[in-house]
Amino acid sequence: MDPKDAGLLQQARELTSVAYAPYSRFHVASVAQLANGQIVKGTNQENASFPVGICAERSLLAAIGTLYPNEIIETMAITYQPQDGSSNNPISPCGMCRQSLVEYENRVHHPIRLILAGMEGPVYVIETSKDLPFAFSEEDLG
Repeated sequence: MDPKDAGLLQQARELTSVAYAPYSRFHVASVAQLANGQIVKGTNQENASFPVGICAERSLLAAIGTLYPNEIIETMAITYQPQDGSSNNPISPCGMCRQSLVEYENRVHHPIRLILAGMEGPVYVIETSKDLPFAFSEEDLG
């Protein structure tokens, strides 16, 4: 793996420790490298009104949209650590996150390269969130 990608993934793996997931006990973290050189991080954030929390990917996109409006996301690493289990397979964004990633790509007219992994084991690199299956698109509305 490219050292830059490995570093981004390592940051995501370390970040899982600060996810707030007292209900699911499934800690997820995402870290993005922006075109402007900035690194932005996000974790899942749950609350007692479960499942009203926010996923790591969407918390990251919200932070980027607020701090760096319309900035290109070059690469995003996503990983997880269950409190009571192993993390040796890549994670894939949920449907809401997939849609949010596709919408962000459409807004900035640039693909988001995804690194999907667990704490160990195989790592998948997806060149655009649009390669994740079954994204809902503007064509579905008409």
